[in-house]
Amino acid sequence: MRWAIFAILYILLTVYGFQAIKRVTKKTWIYYVFFGMAILIAGNLVFQFASGDAGRVLTPGKSYAFGFVLAFMAFNLVLLPFLVGEDIIRGSFGLYKKGLKKDKSFYMPSRRKFVSQVALGLAAIPFSSLLYGMYQGKYNFRVLRYVLHFEDLPEAFDGYKITQISDVHSGSFDDKEKIEYAINLINEQKSDVLMFTGDMVNNKASEMRPWKETFGRLKAKDGKFSVLGNHDYGDYVDWESAEAKQKNLEELIGIQKEIGFDLLLNESRYLEKEGQRLALVGVENWGKGGFKKAGDLEKATSQIQPDDFKILLTHDPSHWEAEVLKDPKHFHLTLSGHTHGMQFGIEIPGWVKWSPAKWRYKHWAGIYKEMGQYINVNRGFGYLGYPGRVGIWPEITVIELKKGTKSA
Repeated sequence: MRWAIFAILYILLTVYGFQAIKRVTKKTWIYYVFFGMAILIAGNLVFQFASGDAGRVLTPGKSYAFGFVLAFMAFNLVLLPFLVGEDIIRGSFGLYKKGLKKDKSFYMPSRRKFVSQVALGLAAIPFSSLLYGMYQGKYNFRVLRYVLHFEDLPEAFDGYKITQISDVHSGSFDDKEKIEYAINLINEQKSDVLMFTGDMVNNKASEMRPWKETFGRLKAKDGKFSVLGNHDYGDYVDWESAEAKQKNLEELIGIQKEIGFDLLLNESRYLEKEGQRLALVGVENWGKGGFKKAGDLEKATSQIQPDDFKILLTHDPSHWEAEVLKDPKHFHLTLSGHTHGMQFGIEIPGWVKWSPAKWRYKHWAGIYKEMGQYINVNRGFGYLGYPGRVGIWPEITVIELKKGTKSA
């Protein structure tokens, strides 16, 4: 049923897009090119999703097929309100003049060509942006830096630097050189500790095998710590048995160990410096809206003290709002990911911060503070679904902890 609705929508948008092109040019070869693209893009989508892996597994081929469909439909969708609106205005005005005023001599010169030209120009913006996001934007890595102040931060950790990455989604990668550049960029930050907040793969541990050596070069003098994300459990694959699914998870856990990550499965660790310490807490995935709720704060904090300075790693930021904020143990800083910032949006620091992700997640990208506690929602290292990024670039976060109150 969903595919039938999608097919009808695709055809209607294509027909309307053709009407706009037809008003602008009379060159038939352009018509053939337009319809040829429409058929090729739709045919590739059908081919990719009619074959391949079981379950909701998104291979690079499927992702690119989806990306090209998204770009083509966005192009036609922008045309729709212009052409429909112009039809309604012309039709209503003509009916009024001819019907109510009995003006049989009414004639309104068509502005359809001009409107079509404007609409095509505007439609080219999302179309080209989505193609750029697939070609270049997905590897347009940015280092975002924050300085956070805490009055109760142990003095030995004043100036302590944390690098956070999240949502690697290694099964989507298709450019080893770009990933190696990003790994070098992470190491160049020379942070004290590295924290990874989940989703190392799209679906299967095998996706990470070709990247073990590359990610194994990540460095941090006080260690590398990680938690699992919703995609790491293999829940979106139709496994032949429960044993096969468990074996996949065990392999992924083993890979993380080989890379050098200390994976926290509802556990805690202490970071020590000059006789003082920070409590590092890591929970399994906990998310609202149908996502796995394996995270257990009680279990994870069973070995730490109430007055410890606490940093929490939890993949899904909905956990922060639902459980973490109101927990009496007071988690000073929470690090999350998961949203990817929807891989699409507009961000101009100090001016605009928007993405469709805000309609689903209250905390979807960057630093937030509530009840004296901070969360950073990392925009993600990799990508999933749409094989690109537009406006919401892949992120490497560097957070510096400072003791005291921020000066004015």
